[in-house]
Amino acid sequence: MGIDKERPASSVRVNAGGFALPGTSRMNHTGSWRLERPLYVTSPSPCHGACPAHEEIPVYLDHLAMDRPRQAWEALVAANPLPAVTGRVCPHPCETACHRGSYDTAVSIHSAERFLGDMALREGWPYPGLDGDQREEAVAVVGAGPSGLSCAYHLRRVGYRVTLFEALPEAGGTCRIIPDYRLPAEILSREVERILATGIDFRPGQKLGREISLEELEEGFSAVFLAPGRQKNRIYSVDHALPGDLHHGLDLLWEWRNVGSLPRWDRAVVVGGGNTAVDLARTLLRTGSREVHVVTDEELPGLPSPTGRGAMPAIAREVAMALEEGVRIHTGRRIGRLILREERVIAVELLHALKEIEGQTPVHRAFSGTETILETDAVIPAVGQEVDPAGIERLLGNRTFLSLLPTGQVEGETRIFAGGDACPGGGIVSQAVGSGHHGARRIDALLRQKTLSPESPPSPIPFTSLNLAYFEERPAYVPRERHGEARTGFSEIETTGPADEIRTEADRCFSCGHCLECDNCWTLCPDGAVLRTAGIPGIPVPYVFDYDYCKGCGLCAQECPSGHIRMSPEP
Repeated sequence: MGIDKERPASSVRVNAGGFALPGTSRMNHTGSWRLERPLYVTSPSPCHGACPAHEEIPVYLDHLAMDRPRQAWEALVAANPLPAVTGRVCPHPCETACHRGSYDTAVSIHSAERFLGDMALREGWPYPGLDGDQREEAVAVVGAGPSGLSCAYHLRRVGYRVTLFEALPEAGGTCRIIPDYRLPAEILSREVERILATGIDFRPGQKLGREISLEELEEGFSAVFLAPGRQKNRIYSVDHALPGDLHHGLDLLWEWRNVGSLPRWDRAVVVGGGNTAVDLARTLLRTGSREVHVVTDEELPGLPSPTGRGAMPAIAREVAMALEEGVRIHTGRRIGRLILREERVIAVELLHALKEIEGQTPVHRAFSGTETILETDAVIPAVGQEVDPAGIERLLGNRTFLSLLPTGQVEGETRIFAGGDACPGGGIVSQAVGSGHHGARRIDALLRQKTLSPESPPSPIPFTSLNLAYFEERPAYVPRERHGEARTGFSEIETTGPADEIRTEADRCFSCGHCLECDNCWTLCPDGAVLRTAGIPGIPVPYVFDYDYCKGCGLCAQECPSGHIRMSPEP
C-alpha cells in the first residue's frame, strides 16, 4: 500500500546560492525520479502450500510468538477445526517444505498446532465466526469423519443449517481406530463434541442406503456433501487360498476400539505398508503377540529406493517407532504361498518382489528362486479399503472412487459434492479436513450463485527471496517422547510442549512472504518515505509508502527479512 498525493502546480523556490528556502523540501516531490516502486506483496509460504488443510501457518505462528495464543488458535481454526487431532496424527508435510529447514532445522509446526488445540480444549475457547447472519438453506453432510466434520463446521461458519448423518453411533470416522498412543480417544471426542456443538444437527446410526437414501437427501436439502470414507475391505487371497479364520486389519482395529481385546496370536504377519498395517502391528505387540511381522513390496519411507519401487505410505515417524518397538518389517517382499494345516495358517512363503507403476496402475512382480519360509499363526491383510457402494451406486458406476469436477461436484451432478477418502488423493486426516473446507466453499458459492474459478494456487515464495542476514541459527524444539517400558502400553508417546518453549519455537518462523513488522523498511528508508501506521484506525497494514518522496532505491525490499516487499516497474 502507498500514498500518491496530487503534485502542487507551484514551482520550487530556490535562493541565489542554489539552496532551497525553508519549507520547500516537501514541495519537491522526489518520487518523480523513480523508475521502480516498492510494493507490499503477501506471497504464499511454502508451509501453507504444502499443508493439505490450507492453514495460514505464518499467521498463527506470529500470534503465538507474540504471546497471543487465542488469536493464534482462531487463525488456525479458520481453516482447520481439528488442530488437537491433526497436530498429533498428520505427517506434517508443512515441515518438509519449511524454508527454515534449508537454514538450520525446520520449525516444529505440528508441536505448535497441537499446543494450540490442547489449549483451546483446556480453556474452552468458542469457535469464532459463528455469530453472523443465518441462511435459510439447509445442507446435508453424509459421514462424520474429518472431511464431513470440516465441511459441516465451515458451512456453519457462513450461516447454513447443517444436518450431519453418520452410520456409526459416534462421530470421528476412522480417526476412532487410531491407537491411543498416537491419538487419545478423549482428545478426539472432546474436539469432535465442540464442533458438533456449533449448531450442527448430528444424526448417528443413519447409514446411506439403509436408513436414508440419496434421493431423499436431494429432495430435502439444498445441497449434499458426501464423505463416506472407505469402509469396505479389499478382497484378499493368495492364489485364491485363504485361512479359515481370516481377519482384516481394519476390522481388528475396530474390534480393539469397541471391544478392548484381540485374538491372541504368538506370531502374526500383517500384509501391507500403510498406517493401518503399522498401527495394527504395534497394537498386536502391545496386546501380547511375541512376534509381529509386516510384509510389503515397498521400501521404508524416507530412504532411497531402488528404481521403480516406492516407499510405504505409512507415516515415516510411525514406521521408525514400530521398528524401535520390535515390529519386524520385510520390505521388497510379498507372500507367494500360504502353508495351511486344516485351514489354519502355520507359515507363509515370502518372495522378493517389486511394485512398479505402469501408467496409473501398480504392477506387482515377484521373483522365483528367492523363496523363504516364515512361520506364523495368522496372516492379516491390511491392503486398503474401498468405498462402500451402498446408496451411491449411480454415482460410482464402475469406479472404486467418486469422481469430482474441479468445482467440487461429483461428476454429472450439480448439487452433490464429495470429499475425503471416498475421492482420489485422500489418505491422511489433514487432506480430509482440507477437502471438507473446499467442499463447503463450493457449496456456499453454488447457493449464493457466485462463480468460483478452479483453484490454481500461486507458487510459494522462493528461499532466495529471504534476507537471512537477519536470522540466527537457533536450536529447534524437540518434542518429548516416552521411551523404554513407557512405550509398551497405550499411553500417548509424544507429549504436548510447555508454553514458553512452544512460543520460542514459533519465533523461529521466517514468516516467508508475510510481514514481520520488524520496522526495517521504516527505519532504513533514507527518504522517510515509509510511514508506520500500526494502531491507526482504518489502516489495515502496519506500513505505507509515501510515493511522493520514494525514489525507488529498493533498500526497503533488499532489507526485508521475509521477502514481503517487491520492486515493481513504475506504472
